[in-house]
Amino acid sequence: MKIIPSQKHIYSFSGQAQPVEEVYPGEQVIFETLDALGGNHKTIDFSKVNPATGPVYVNGAKPGDTLVVRVKRIELPKNGIIVTGKGFGVLGDEVEGFHTKELEIERWAVLFDHIRIPVHPMIGVIGVAPAEGEYPTGTAHKHGGNMDTREITEGSTVYLPVFHEGALLALGDVHATMGDGEVCVSACEVSAKVVVEVDVAKEEIKWPMVETSDAYYIVVSLPNIEEALKEVIRGAVWFIQRKKTIPFKDAYMIASLCVDIGISQLVNPNKTAKARIPKYIFSEV
Repeated sequence: MKIIPSQKHIYSFSGQAQPVEEVYPGEQVIFETLDALGGNHKTIDFSKVNPATGPVYVNGAKPGDTLVVRVKRIELPKNGIIVTGKGFGVLGDEVEGFHTKELEIERWAVLFDHIRIPVHPMIGVIGVAPAEGEYPTGTAHKHGGNMDTREITEGSTVYLPVFHEGALLALGDVHATMGDGEVCVSACEVSAKVVVEVDVAKEEIKWPMVETSDAYYIVVSLPNIEEALKEVIRGAVWFIQRKKTIPFKDAYMIASLCVDIGISQLVNPNKTAKARIPKYIFSEV
């Protein structure tokens, strides 16, 4: 099993990035990651946030394919950190100064003073090289990136559109726990060890997707949350229509009956919306 050390990381996703390792479909890889602040907990340097370990070249991945990333294990440290301050997050105009708080991580809980918050390890940043130009690792779009989606956790599978040969996969910004929205600008930020299995599917998707045991999620990130919500609904209807081979109007009505629309994060340059599509609608009666 190949190990990608945290020293090999990027701050932007780009087709020009040089791969640090080469892997084959079906191979497992260990990504050792830095926390979102790169270990600097005294201030935030926005040019050095969300370091993503990699990128890794996946043999056989070609433009138009889908990169399949199965999250096998996320190993957490014993401590994490949360930060906020003036101008940070949804209510940043109501905060003065810069604030950090160290958080102890137990097996089942993150401790905030005497409050025990359930541990929920997740990957904040996971993505590939975008179709054109480059995106900072703090920004999400069609290539993935800083989606901050809670469902990207142990046991889930992430699907990413491939735009360049080898895909150029990188990941980081692991959280020990996070609420949907990540409203103060950060979660329980940690360094971590992430074990994934990579594969390639010869089909095309428009936006990143996540599969869990009981649902599929479409994940859309755009500058405006209203635009992201509309596009994620369109993506959900399109997915149902294609998978069930039914008319648009029927897929649209099914979506209204059982698809849940949510928000992953509201604090990054592009805001992220998600649509939960339950698997039971695809079961044959």
